[in-house]
Amino acid sequence: MFSREDLTDEIIKYGKLCGEKNYTPGYSGNISVRYEKGMLITVSGSANGYLEQEDIVYTDFSGKSLEEGKKPSSEKFLHIEIYKKRPDINCIIHVHAPYLSSFASARKDLMAPIMAENVFYFGGIQLADYALPSSMELVKNTVKYFDEYDAVLMANHGFIVGSETMRDAYLKLELAESYAQVVINTELLGGAKKLNKQQTKAILSLR
Repeated sequence: MFSREDLTDEIIKYGKLCGEKNYTPGYSGNISVRYEKGMLITVSGSANGYLEQEDIVYTDFSGKSLEEGKKPSSEKFLHIEIYKKRPDINCIIHVHAPYLSSFASARKDLMAPIMAENVFYFGGIQLADYALPSSMELVKNTVKYFDEYDAVLMANHGFIVGSETMRDAYLKLELAESYAQVVINTELLGGAKKLNKQQTKAILSLR
């Protein structure tokens, strides 16, 4: 069992990595980890790339802050409902990475089987319908995809990924953002050549 200090350090570490890679520009995005009977999550108005100890708050699964004077991210219910749905997910990263956000804003998913690694790790990345940020409609539209997937694009918004560990969640974010960039680049070359059903099935059988 990791201590609160260890988990806070993890959030800060990977928040800064996201900042260095420009996955979470300015005040965008939020990060959380499952902790005791709730979660540790970045506070409202914090910047993932510049997190400090005081930017993390302990929140229960009703969304209530358990620390006086600290307000959790307005996207807290998005994290809470994913944790409720998926006991295997312990860490969540939500960002507005430029290439992924480009697909989200064009309202295009990343379900096409183009690169083997992405088929293997994601199966595909679905697109959730648009809803007002921080709204329960956004939560409903997004969380339903976590029945089958670990990562989702949110229309005109951004990207969210969950995993057992923060390291894995971050590496999948890296992979997804690179994938989005590759797909955009292939359009300049006449369009990507998709893997066929047999090839896709063979990749998924390696899981």
